[in-house]
Amino acid sequence: MEQNLTFNRPVGFFIMGLQSLPDSKYYFIFLAFVYIGTLLGNIFLIMVIWQSEALHTPKYMVVFSLSIVDVSHITALIPKCVSQFLFDSRFVAYNLCLTQMFFVHFFYITESYSLVIMAFERLVSICFPLQSSTIITNTRMFGIIVFSWVLAFAILVAALVLITHLSFCKPVPTVMSYFCDHGPIFQIACSDNSPNWKITVFFLFAVIYVPLGFILMSYVFIILAVSRITSLDGRWKTFKTCSVHLILVAIFFTPFLVTYTITWIYTKIDGNTRILNTSLSAVLPPLLNPIIYTLKTEEVLEQIRKFLRKHSIKPLW
Repeated sequence: MEQNLTFNRPVGFFIMGLQSLPDSKYYFIFLAFVYIGTLLGNIFLIMVIWQSEALHTPKYMVVFSLSIVDVSHITALIPKCVSQFLFDSRFVAYNLCLTQMFFVHFFYITESYSLVIMAFERLVSICFPLQSSTIITNTRMFGIIVFSWVLAFAILVAALVLITHLSFCKPVPTVMSYFCDHGPIFQIACSDNSPNWKITVFFLFAVIYVPLGFILMSYVFIILAVSRITSLDGRWKTFKTCSVHLILVAIFFTPFLVTYTITWIYTKIDGNTRILNTSLSAVLPPLLNPIIYTLKTEEVLEQIRKFLRKHSIKPLW
């Protein structure tokens, strides 16, 4: 009974970080290049969409939002990891740790919901082509995006409130992760963390399983709609418009789905394996998203050519 009355909030956390990985210095160099590439690619895509009136549509409003999320997500994550390596400063103060936890997970959730919104837009455009322009307007799409951000905010606030109610045995607990990760932190608490486990399960369903289920279900209806197109060329053209989204979905969901499903079933997974998997899963989608959209979407390619010509830069293609 006396133990329950004792509440110990740590002064901060010691983040194991990426230094525990073999040849970690090369991985940090890789992360630095990934960060630069992510910033350049996404900021360029943002500029192209912003300045091209032809891309001021609900579809590219989501792409624009996704690029902002990618830049924000990677900025909340990589600079802190690199600074831990350069200055060997793996101690993170309590409030700063919760701040990083919020922003990293918040932008991860909004990225997941952005892919869901893209699936919804594709579903309406392909299954209801004549009514799509009235069903999804720019105003409605903006409202959907704002709602997804508010929902992500609510989920994260609930998770952080539960974290602040946890008591820790040590003044500076060690966290087996490369950042202030929600799961590894609540699992090392000394007090009852069953509410944290419950919200983690809710998090998995609300951010991974339900969004992925909606996306897969939407493509069932899309495939049925495409199968009714008599022209083979028309079928291929319609499917091609979905290929970019499917690639982004695979890149984003597969690594996290495998990692967290294994963790859920077997409870324990090698620390370095988890850190490597989750870090790659977090940094690669923001890097690849603008590249895939640039190379696989003819509308974007054409607007990029116009953008480059407008700024007196000769396109390479």
